[in-house]
Amino acid sequence: MRSFVVFLGLVLLLAPSAYAGQIFKKPPQSAPQVQLSYAPIVKRAAPAVVNVYSRRVVKRAATPFANDPFFGRLFGRGFFGPQERVQQSLGSGVIVGADGVIVTNNHVVNGADELRVVLADRREFDAKLLLSDKQADLAVLKIDVGDEALPIMHYHNDDDAEVGDLVLAIGNPFGVGQTVTGGIVSALARTDVGASDYSYFIQTDAAINPGNSGGALVDMNGDLLGVNTVIVSRSGGSNGIGFAIPVAMVARVVEAAINGGKVVRPWFGARLQTVDRDLAASLGLARPHGALVSEIYPGGPAARAGILRGDVVAAIDGHEINSEQGLRFRLATHAINERVPVAIIREGEKKTVKLKAKAAPEIPKRNETVLEGINPLAGARVANLSPALAQEIRLDEFSEGVVILDVDSNSPARYYGLRSGDIVLTIGDEDVPSVKRLTALLAAEDGAPRWPVAIRRGGKRIATVIRMRR
Repeated sequence: MRSFVVFLGLVLLLAPSAYAGQIFKKPPQSAPQVQLSYAPIVKRAAPAVVNVYSRRVVKRAATPFANDPFFGRLFGRGFFGPQERVQQSLGSGVIVGADGVIVTNNHVVNGADELRVVLADRREFDAKLLLSDKQADLAVLKIDVGDEALPIMHYHNDDDAEVGDLVLAIGNPFGVGQTVTGGIVSALARTDVGASDYSYFIQTDAAINPGNSGGALVDMNGDLLGVNTVIVSRSGGSNGIGFAIPVAMVARVVEAAINGGKVVRPWFGARLQTVDRDLAASLGLARPHGALVSEIYPGGPAARAGILRGDVVAAIDGHEINSEQGLRFRLATHAINERVPVAIIREGEKKTVKLKAKAAPEIPKRNETVLEGINPLAGARVANLSPALAQEIRLDEFSEGVVILDVDSNSPARYYGLRSGDIVLTIGDEDVPSVKRLTALLAAEDGAPRWPVAIRRGGKRIATVIRMRR
């Protein structure tokens, strides 16, 4: 009997520790607990969130035959006349400078002829575009408020956000007016969203809807954690998966806008491959992580730092790297000429090297040229490829040759299906290593009825024979 009592006593004694991790629900214990609210955070942050209105006039052909060369010759160019249509879009923005500097999404203001900002107190201002950064989907605006100091939102600058942190999203969804929604950080370092070249997003379940783009994702101190940019949705409304550009990237773009208006991002100078399970096993890694260096650009930053083909980039600045997008983001938060600590794994051993951040080189010079004459490429604007240009137009940074930058809408090049991003490989049996060589080849065969042409599009080689229409 005594042993049973001792056993029962032990059970009762250990019971609290056995259930220490369990959360027991209980009602509020006091009036202040009932009155807990995010209102103080909103009062601090909301005045720095604005509405951004953009307006642009779009010209489009009055008929689908307007750009056809045959009808152009028959009726003359401009016979059909373009039609004008006004497009308006709505987004949000965040005041980050007391003198009227505002950050928003590039897709909110892209191509706008007019920009207008409405403050939280309903005052309206015309806005000037300081910087448009398509690669990060960010834009920086400026409004003239004279000597007035506007309320600003401070940056969350500790880079310590964690999954589960409480956040608020502030913006103007559907144009209904400033709205606050709440949730948590549901994931970090999302790289497969495809909303920008530097995809490395904070994911949140705080409701984000059309019109929230460019608005603030706010931490519990009322500081800016990120700029809301995109949602995953089948219906067009919030399904609880929204993404924000981290403030580390936002701060770099705003700094560039204030100090000259151009973003110059560091370049790694290597081709990387994500380490999956099979690759990890072949490399002797305990788990899949890091990015394998599969090719080194001669003389590039990675090569100068002593990084070799076959190394695994494990971390930058102490942040684990698991993809090329993650590396690009972490590197892009540094300024040119900074020395960046890069942790690598080489033959099973870990080491850290210092990479000096450098911009991608523009070698050779781009030599932009609009092609003319009687040939299937007439009307295309072309340039010599370099790592800098490839980075700018979202091509493989190891690409070489001549790339088509854009195509005139009423030109032979457009008629024969050439597109921006196409790389011209050969004309006839001749390779095309440069713009100079391309123009010479076209001039030599100007007016020829038959043109063997090979291009690379989306990584695939396309060869055809174009027969010119008369």
